[in-house]
Amino acid sequence: MKSQEEKRIRAEVRQRYGSIAKQELPNCSCQPSSSRGTESTTSIRWTDRLTEPTNVPEGSDLGLGSGDTIALARLKPGEKVLDIGSGGGVDCFRAAKLVGSDGFVIGVDMTPEMVYKARRHAAEEKYPNVEFRLSEIEHLPVTGNSIDVIISNCVINLSAEKDKVFNDAYRVLKPGGRLAISDVVATKPLPDDVKADLSLVASCIAGAATIDEMHQFLKDAGFQQIDIQPIEQSRELFREMACGLGLESYLISADIEAIKPGDLSEERTRGSGYVPNEFSTPFL
Repeated sequence: MKSQEEKRIRAEVRQRYGSIAKQELPNCSCQPSSSRGTESTTSIRWTDRLTEPTNVPEGSDLGLGSGDTIALARLKPGEKVLDIGSGGGVDCFRAAKLVGSDGFVIGVDMTPEMVYKARRHAAEEKYPNVEFRLSEIEHLPVTGNSIDVIISNCVINLSAEKDKVFNDAYRVLKPGGRLAISDVVATKPLPDDVKADLSLVASCIAGAATIDEMHQFLKDAGFQQIDIQPIEQSRELFREMACGLGLESYLISADIEAIKPGDLSEERTRGSGYVPNEFSTPFL
């Protein structure tokens, strides 16, 4: 059973990104609690700064990424890709063009408004090799040992149960499959009062795990060849994004890669670890 704190974090994140999907909040904005003495809002579009422009459906790029997970993934034609926390679908649409008609892309997001928006874009722009599923990212609605590549862009930091995210990511990957994500990490432990501020958690700030913690989560899940590379050019963005709270020295964006080892015949005996929840949709 989820703790009350985990439920509060999920509710805050779902409400925030639902509002972004409906364009009620600026993209990737930092809105600290009023107790911190500021009413300002800084809008940062990561994808405008850290990635190359790309031809995707209008409105699918909400500026919520922290790097270029598509370039990191080095996708090949025919691969099956899973995007953890797919948002408006921008990285799914980019991936779909690279894997081609013989490949397939699944986007998973826990925010109904985001999934609706992404599905509408897929239908209007005719992306037959893309599908969006509604679920919490700790319980991926995907068959075990079925995915070649997992991508994710500035989402896993929002989870209060990062170990479960990586455990389930490991389950759904084929043996030899790879993880290629961009996310916010902490270069040193964040202050306790910052970590307790739900508005900062939902702003991709207070939920960041340290680099060592991320490495341990991946190792405990079973991943090998773990590589976490901080993106130095992101420091300036955090200087703007930290809203005068002095947190820029704690945070950096990082490219994170890892491989699932093993033999497929052994992995098939493990079965699926997927657990449906109130925000899930069926899957094949």
